[in-house]
Amino acid sequence: MQATLRRLKGAVAAAFVAASLTAAAPAAAQEVDFSGQTVEWWIPFSEGGGSDVWARFFAPYLSRHLPGNPNVIIRNVPGGGSITGTNEFAARARPNGLQLLGTSGSTQFPFLLGDSRVRYDYADFQPVLVSPTGGVVYIPASAGVADASELGELGETELVYASQGATSLDLVPMLAFEVLGLNVRHVFGMTGRGDGRLAFERGEATIDYQTSSAYLTNVVPLVEAGTAVPLFSYGVLDAEGNLQRDPSFPEIPHFIEAYEMMHGEKPSGVAFEAYMSFFGSGFAAQKPAMLPKDTPENIVQAYRDAFAAAAKDPELIASAGEVLGDYEQAVGDGVVPLYKVATTIDPDAREWVRTYLSENHSVMLD
Repeated sequence: MQATLRRLKGAVAAAFVAASLTAAAPAAAQEVDFSGQTVEWWIPFSEGGGSDVWARFFAPYLSRHLPGNPNVIIRNVPGGGSITGTNEFAARARPNGLQLLGTSGSTQFPFLLGDSRVRYDYADFQPVLVSPTGGVVYIPASAGVADASELGELGETELVYASQGATSLDLVPMLAFEVLGLNVRHVFGMTGRGDGRLAFERGEATIDYQTSSAYLTNVVPLVEAGTAVPLFSYGVLDAEGNLQRDPSFPEIPHFIEAYEMMHGEKPSGVAFEAYMSFFGSGFAAQKPAMLPKDTPENIVQAYRDAFAAAAKDPELIASAGEVLGDYEQAVGDGVVPLYKVATTIDPDAREWVRTYLSENHSVMLD
């Protein structure tokens, strides 16, 4: 556990320090000029999904702040749970600054797990932006649990979770439930978290999580009506890499607080290390934007400067709430260490997760 937490703390602290030192673009970046050109931002998901909305939100600001104000268009390349488009980008994208890739935790997870379908290596890409997000786990009020401190009263009571798949972003709550020691049966086949929420509302699922925006829009009314009870948020990482309460839900304890409320001590062990790794990739550093390997340094710097300027753009700030929430974007030179949080894992933790998935959910990754 300590090795994983040290890695997370070191990476996040470095990200915040580097971001605070980001100044005017160096001379090399000033020489870049994309006038009259078009940037293709590859998104390996269908239109209308979270990553597509995220990229389309940023695209006009990227165009505004890149040298020469190029046209920025979104190219959706779905398939294989986002593996297909990412494989294609890794194989075909040219390092000329005109092709950009945006992925999500569901793209990082197969890479971290060593999925044999993956033909991309995150170490080969050049990160220029990382966007975090959050999520909240909740149960029905009928369970008779007021908060996380009372979860132990459930004993061996089986809870049901409507899941998109064992290697999707739902791996994060799966590992959270395992670390907490809850008895949860995962029912697979959901096409999105919206389906999971509807299953919860119908009484078919008895534990669920929603990302920040969906929780605020669709679950807070259930809480206010007295039919749902929030247990914990996944939390966010601060400048020192410590887990803190999610700024969107400051009244809800984060995962480690919930564990301590339930068990009276801090979590530890390889299962917790695995959870923290996938939490980092799935939430704390969920959506990275990257250029191909071998992209010249001046082009990489131009993109980092452009996203840093975009993050400070008053127009973006005024309209960011529904898409970006209250989460600070990793931009400038600070993007590199947080990117490492999202794309690296301790080998022992990886092996533990692979064994867990194989033995408990018949997931074969080779």
